[in-house]
Amino acid sequence: MALLEVKDLRAGYGDVPVLRGIDLSVQAGSITALIGANGAGKTTLLRTISGIIPADAGSVRYDGQDILGMPPQDIVRAGLVQVPEGRRLFPDMTVFENLLIGSSSPSARRRRDESLKMVFELFPKVRERGGQRAGTLSGGEQQMVAIARALMASPRLLLLDETSLGLAPIVVDEIFQAVRRLAVQGMTILVVEQNTALALEVADHGYVLEQGHFAMEGPASDLMADPRVKQAYLGI
Repeated sequence: MALLEVKDLRAGYGDVPVLRGIDLSVQAGSITALIGANGAGKTTLLRTISGIIPADAGSVRYDGQDILGMPPQDIVRAGLVQVPEGRRLFPDMTVFENLLIGSSSPSARRRRDESLKMVFELFPKVRERGGQRAGTLSGGEQQMVAIARALMASPRLLLLDETSLGLAPIVVDEIFQAVRRLAVQGMTILVVEQNTALALEVADHGYVLEQGHFAMEGPASDLMADPRVKQAYLGI
């Protein structure tokens, strides 16, 4: 069963079209990878789904409900939460304060203790840095806090935008081990990644975005083995 269904989605910036008719389906309990070159429209797609960018046409259905045009905060409350590229923490606030902001809705506040326990088990370093100002953390630690903050909102669908960007390989491995654990626990995840090999390795299904439309889609293992993907995105 699809938790997210996007049909003929079109969006852009002013008179500049970016998404040119996107059809996307994300199955409940799966990891779906969205790959493509810089400028293909990956981040624009996530931001449109999240309500940050208005769509010009099409539909976005989450859990059977049309969410196109809903305010971003209402989309978050419904359980669709994005971890943005660049993390966007509040640098002068402590790690713990950043986490509490993630659980600001009434339903998330009721689950705050349970959510804190979960994110501390997932990312022990986040617990260790709880009293430290977020801006003083390393890039990898900040990314963990950004994901933990999103999890404090009790999402059913988690959107991850360029999670590995600028991070050391050992940190990337640690973060994506956590992503796999979340999927095993039943969370639905849509991953946008320039690291094609990593994205397809963790995903069940994948889409290749080129110039605002999907050029290919299918099981992640099939895309990984496809000669076109190997040549264009894996350097093989």
